[in-house]
Amino acid sequence: MRRLVLTCLASGIFITSGLAQTLFTYGNNSVNKDEFLRVYQKNSANKKPDMSNAALKEYLDLYSLFRMKVTEAESQHLDTVQSVGKELDNYRRQLARTYLTDEQVTNKLYREAYDRMKEDVHIAHILVRCIQGTDTVAAFKKIDSIYHVIMTDPSKFNEMAKLYSDDKDTKDKGGDIGYITALNIIYPIENAAYNTKPGAISEPFHTQFGYHIVKVLDKRSAYGQIKVAQIMLSTPKSKMTEGIVEEQRKRADSIITALKHGASFEDMVTKYSDDKFTNKEGGVMQQFGVGRMVPDFEKAAFALHKPGDLSAPVQTEYGIHIIKLIEKIPLQPYDSLQGQIKKKIENDYRSQVAREMFFEKVKKSNGFKEYPVNFKELSASFEALPDTGKSGVVFNASDYKLMNKPVFALGGKNYLQSDFVNYMSSITRGHLMGQRKNVVHELYTMYVSNVVNDFEEHKLAEENPDFKNLMEEYRNGILLFELMDRNVWGKASKDSAGLKAFYDEHKTKYKWESGFKGSVYKFRDESSMKDGMAILQKKNSTDEDVVKRVNTESNAGGVSIRKGQFEFSRFKDVPQSELIQGKITKPVKNTDGSYTVVKVTEVFNEPTQKSLDDARGYVVAEYQDYLEKNWNADMRQKYPVKLNQDVFNSMVK
Repeated sequence: MRRLVLTCLASGIFITSGLAQTLFTYGNNSVNKDEFLRVYQKNSANKKPDMSNAALKEYLDLYSLFRMKVTEAESQHLDTVQSVGKELDNYRRQLARTYLTDEQVTNKLYREAYDRMKEDVHIAHILVRCIQGTDTVAAFKKIDSIYHVIMTDPSKFNEMAKLYSDDKDTKDKGGDIGYITALNIIYPIENAAYNTKPGAISEPFHTQFGYHIVKVLDKRSAYGQIKVAQIMLSTPKSKMTEGIVEEQRKRADSIITALKHGASFEDMVTKYSDDKFTNKEGGVMQQFGVGRMVPDFEKAAFALHKPGDLSAPVQTEYGIHIIKLIEKIPLQPYDSLQGQIKKKIENDYRSQVAREMFFEKVKKSNGFKEYPVNFKELSASFEALPDTGKSGVVFNASDYKLMNKPVFALGGKNYLQSDFVNYMSSITRGHLMGQRKNVVHELYTMYVSNVVNDFEEHKLAEENPDFKNLMEEYRNGILLFELMDRNVWGKASKDSAGLKAFYDEHKTKYKWESGFKGSVYKFRDESSMKDGMAILQKKNSTDEDVVKRVNTESNAGGVSIRKGQFEFSRFKDVPQSELIQGKITKPVKNTDGSYTVVKVTEVFNEPTQKSLDDARGYVVAEYQDYLEKNWNADMRQKYPVKLNQDVFNSMVK
């Protein structure tokens, strides 16, 4: 059954109309030849479809059963189930994202990103933080005054950054971010970096973090990517003293001396490196480009020339590093990077640019019109509400139900003040935090975008054949899974009486092979094993006694215990010859340094009956198959298939 579901989901199922020849009917429903061939050939997309009589008959049997079940789901109104509708809505939104963009703009963004990747830009910036929804006027006045001071005397950029920048990571360095390239910093800053000449300063601009001024210090041909290995000697801030740093520097010097005399870099990593992420990989790091590492580390790494070259010790906030060059990777051709660029842009702010331009086209072609006076009236009513302290401004959407003037229109429909308030309530839960005028305006922008998005999504389902077909395919899949869960998968797990009856009828199939009952102890190390054995060798000791002795506060997880029945053919931890009833085996040392010990309470040399609980996984799986087989027979009886043999024969080659 699962194979059928996956096969049909992969096939791009859709209903066609017209005068095509009917291939078969099931009950009162029909499937035409063109539809069947389209589905069959799409399912064989990676190979030439087998048009033999046997292959077509096999697929027709599967496909007709699938269509019966989708029809049955519809007859049970499963498409009205809330969870099904919600899942379908979520899928529609996700799928629509790939359609609701301006393709021409998107392609330009891909190419723009690649062209920028050919160049690295060294920048510094000043940030005046401005939290979304708060008063932006004060923040803008501050950045504007800073900008005018700098434009009067550009040499004051560093000084102004140290005094006024809200970026704690860069302000002490005069705002210096280091080198950046495309797609490794937010798009507005990237734009400022690439659109400003070396030595020049951008005008103030706004991002989600606040207002920025960017100074371009340098531009150079891209360094591309680099792969290195490192030995890191940590200098933790909590223990940072001149003595510790000096000690680690001396150690780094001795390591470099050893490396120059032929010592293995990998051995030195294992022995000395404190980087837990790379010390088991010979110190090898993931390849990286500019702007991904702290500037001092990045500078030292890219300064290496030939594979195998070593850097002098480099100190960063994390410790002292010895870097070994493995490989330099130049910028690859556009065609080979297009997929990566596309993926990054889809998750980047700039993807919103293509969506916004597309939405502007949608609004223009569907008569979008705003009513600023009516919006201003509504906004003023929120500004007049009393402040309720920590809860901000509290409002009740029902108080605005009589405000029925339009705030905008789209596609011949008016969207009223009260509609907007209902949306606001759903987003804010009736609490407005921050400066009211700004918050209401931001919510209005979100509301317009949401309405335009929904409007175009529903048009897609009506006008775009590809989108319509994919939605139909996904809908059928959801309905089928819901139906299968109710009639087979969920029923097999929940129908305890039916499961018990099935087990009783087939219980001779569910047997334990020869084996034993007992407890299997796995001790983490030799010390834990010795402590555990001291308890096990005492008369009448229990598993709880072993756990209490071994798993102390300082040795949590020193022993784990599996208790139950085990089959000799599957149990390989201890030789079978040592598994003797009433005995405790000798400890067996494992490859990871742990130890296994078994306390055998009973031995079975002949097969024994499994209880329903013991065999539950097998019984449920076979009960599912049993239910599905019977249900399939019921479907075929309810929706009998009649094949048009002449039409079928016309497909056979």
